[in-house]
Amino acid sequence: MNRPAGAPPTPPPVAPFPGSKAAADGDAGSALKAFAQRARAKRSDSESARAAGAEAEARRELRRASRERKRFERDEVKRFTRRTRRRKAGWITAAAVIAAMGGLLAFAVYSPLLALRTVQIEGASRIPPETLVQALDDQVGTPLPLLDLGEVKDKLAAFPLIQSYSTESRPPDTLVVRVVERTPIASVRASGGGYQLVDPAGVVVERADARPEGFPVIDVGEVGIANARFEAAAQVLVALPADFLAQVDVVNATTKDDVSLVLTDGKWVVWGSADESDLKAARLPALIKATADRDVAEYDVSSPDNLVVR
Repeated sequence: MNRPAGAPPTPPPVAPFPGSKAAADGDAGSALKAFAQRARAKRSDSESARAAGAEAEARRELRRASRERKRFERDEVKRFTRRTRRRKAGWITAAAVIAAMGGLLAFAVYSPLLALRTVQIEGASRIPPETLVQALDDQVGTPLPLLDLGEVKDKLAAFPLIQSYSTESRPPDTLVVRVVERTPIASVRASGGGYQLVDPAGVVVERADARPEGFPVIDVGEVGIANARFEAAAQVLVALPADFLAQVDVVNATTKDDVSLVLTDGKWVVWGSADESDLKAARLPALIKATADRDVAEYDVSSPDNLVVR
């Protein structure tokens, strides 16, 4: 190294004397450095070990997660397979049940064991039951589930005395027909002579040469029963109590709003129109009873809120 001019010479380095204090301090410093290096090396090794342990743990967790996923997938496949098998078994069972029911239904419908052999009539009195049985004879031999009820209706409609009916299939081979016959309420004079018993709808239930006993006569003149005058008279008779109806001899209807009754004792009842017939029918017997000790020729209930006797 170039030294500046006039500078004193640099003394050579002097090594400490062995055993001196300086030599001891130098040895201690070297030892500290060596210890620090070893500590750093240990820390480095420890950190590397921890990093390696963490990496190994992560790999183990990954393998464990992979095994769990594979196990879950296997379980899902098994569960799906079981569910699919159960579903298939359910469909097979349902199909078997439907097939069995279809077979039973086919047997019930077409089996000769359920063929109609007996027609039983209930409720018929004016119509001979054997006449109705004969009318339905073409249904005999048909399985009960295949009976043509439309044709049964058409056959029974030919009997005007039947007001309504119901049918019941009674296995193995019987059809029950319950008939409700029309109930006559009065008689009317026939145009050719004699009398006709009629129901409230004006359907002729029976014909007779003499007047039938126990029924009042509806007198509507020469217009016949298919008119409003007859309907008004019929409404009045339907409204009257059954125990009072026997006291009515004649029902006159000159118009639909002018109906009157002639009682069996000759007394007269002014009824008016068929309006409020239920109220009038309820008050008329009470009015007759209340005036039983008076000489009354006529009861006027045309205004049920203002009853009049004459």
